[in-house]
Amino acid sequence: MASGEWHCQHRNFLKNEYHEKDNEYVPETGCLSIVVLGASGDLAKKKTFPALFNLYRQGFLPSNEVHIFGYARSKMADDDLRDRIRGYLSQSKEDIDDISSFLQLIKYLSGAYDDPKGFQTLDKAISEYEVSKSSMEGSSRRLFYLALPPSVYPQVCKMIKNYSMNRSDHGGWTRIVVEKPFGKDLTSAEELSSQIGELFEEPQIFRIDHYLGKELVQNLLVLRFANRLFLPLWNRDHIANVQIVFREDFGTDGRGGYFDEYGIIRDIIQNHLLQVLCLVSMEKPISLNPEHIRDEKVKDVLSKQERILKIPLSSSMVPLTCFVLPACLSATQVLQSVLPIKDEEVILGQYDGYKDDPTVPDNSNTPTFATVVLRIHNERWEGVPFILKAGKALNSRKAEIRVQFKDVPGDIFKCQKQGRNEFVIRLQPSEAMYMKLTVKQPALEMSTTQSELDLSYKQRYQDIVIPEAYERLILDTIRGDQQHFVRRDELKAAWEIFTPLLSQIDGGALRPVMYKLGSRGPAEADKLLERAGYVHTEGYVW
Repeated sequence: MASGEWHCQHRNFLKNEYHEKDNEYVPETGCLSIVVLGASGDLAKKKTFPALFNLYRQGFLPSNEVHIFGYARSKMADDDLRDRIRGYLSQSKEDIDDISSFLQLIKYLSGAYDDPKGFQTLDKAISEYEVSKSSMEGSSRRLFYLALPPSVYPQVCKMIKNYSMNRSDHGGWTRIVVEKPFGKDLTSAEELSSQIGELFEEPQIFRIDHYLGKELVQNLLVLRFANRLFLPLWNRDHIANVQIVFREDFGTDGRGGYFDEYGIIRDIIQNHLLQVLCLVSMEKPISLNPEHIRDEKVKDVLSKQERILKIPLSSSMVPLTCFVLPACLSATQVLQSVLPIKDEEVILGQYDGYKDDPTVPDNSNTPTFATVVLRIHNERWEGVPFILKAGKALNSRKAEIRVQFKDVPGDIFKCQKQGRNEFVIRLQPSEAMYMKLTVKQPALEMSTTQSELDLSYKQRYQDIVIPEAYERLILDTIRGDQQHFVRRDELKAAWEIFTPLLSQIDGGALRPVMYKLGSRGPAEADKLLERAGYVHTEGYVW
């Protein structure tokens, strides 16, 4: 090597890194045991078991390969659990036979969540099923769905690890699914992650956020990166602001005590809406590999891209460790590019009557409504406000993404007062996406009006049943696809954004304003939208 010549020595990438072929699902042969922990609870009977039934009905859970175990503290027989579940399954006459055969796959065991004997009994039942299917030890698959409060996650995970795991690895696996909330702030989330992380590897942990399983949320990557139309427009040069909205037309409805521990920011904004923000604003991943997509949502690359750069110094080569971002990752990813939230860009609300619930303290400072403006400090989004808005007991029920574009320069039609172009993605109900456009009003005169290009799913896809979010996500866990699940570093980055704000609310430094039941929410929230640059369209109805 000539004197003074630069030389770069690349360290080998870790397993599952950038040069590896995209993950493709390869059907596995070992029998599958699905264990629903907390089987007697509301979440299990309303969401988990119905999702499993729909997967069974569609052929994704063959009866000769799958068995389902319910585990909870309540003492009951198998048929008691089946009867509890039956009313939440499809009531169609065509499904009667499927329901009966599905329910026969379910076996119930009772035990405490910190009792080794209970989990040893569970392991014995699973093993007996695996033997009956002639599965080679270690080739079977075990999926544990924790439909439980997060407070018991560590002890349950410890019991699973010590008493209910696959004995060896011959192509089989053990995976756990945990529900939100993942902690209440950065400290508690990190403590929970550490406790679970000591027992299971990250590829075994599936942190489920059902919003990531919604059809229109999963369409975001396709819309953004498979359509040339949006590529040049999706940036600060053309977009004025982005709203991500969640509205419910009912209050806490008997969940007041539980809700009061968390509030609307922890319950909806910090997880559901922030996940949607990531998909709206992230850079294009190099592939559909789940890790490539999750990398683009949060910056966690230093340890993976460490290289040795040898710099000539006199006649010797002196190694210098440095960190370089590869071409496959943007220099600044979404969550770690979010600036600290400003107090003046937050409006909190609490609906009249919230504290009438006997389980809610009379002095509760918990917001049932919040509008928060986030700002992403990077080249694509500098200066574009991302407005996250969520509330209960409002005048409508919907969840949507509203991308508002800037005014047309040199407006020769004098139509700016009619409103801006907007691209709206309706997540629920009545899934749809539409583009608000200014068009000529049909008539002899030259006048303009606002209309839309409309893709309403019920009209366009009349013969297609849109899967429920839990169906899709449970199927992903079985296939080992973590694309639509929250990674530990992503969870940490999300809590880093909101913990300072939550600390102020918990300490009473920020207080909610009251708003009427069935209203739009606090009037101050509309004023904040105006200050952030959102232009409301008068008279337009989709």
